[in-house]
Amino acid sequence: MAGIEETASTARARLAAGALFVRGNDILLVHKVYGNGWDIPGGYVEPGEAPSTACRREVREELGLDRAPGRLLVHDWAPSSAEGDKILYVFDGGELGAVAGSIVLQASELDRWEWVDIGAVDDFVVPRLVRRLRRAHDARSSAAPVYLEHGEPVWVSDGLPQT
Repeated sequence: MAGIEETASTARARLAAGALFVRGNDILLVHKVYGNGWDIPGGYVEPGEAPSTACRREVREELGLDRAPGRLLVHDWAPSSAEGDKILYVFDGGELGAVAGSIVLQASELDRWEWVDIGAVDDFVVPRLVRRLRRAHDARSSAAPVYLEHGEPVWVSDGLPQT
């Protein structure tokens, strides 16, 4: 809002963007050499960078593929007392087809990738990411992105959030 000064109590969320690549009912997961292990390709948005631009940059850096992201699938607010609030964007990466054979991993961040059935994704990623990825996978067959809070959908009715 114009004219309002930032204070220590003003929310400051970090932004991250990733791509959901699919092959039938499988999604592409990458294994990070740090952090929580498995994730989708993506990373943090840099200052002044649009989330879709960050998604394209991260896919190029991590997988060696220069692909424009498709439409937004999920916008997720993810609070964390340890890491601070995050706003996470998941874009449609589409089908990779034969291009998957051209993946060149960024060795400083990733050590492998794998196609994982969406029904088995909870064997690979943390629960909050399971919720986000399943909602993103479902959103591919709908006409609109899904708004989530901590991986759960929230609909607004009469001005009040309904979960």
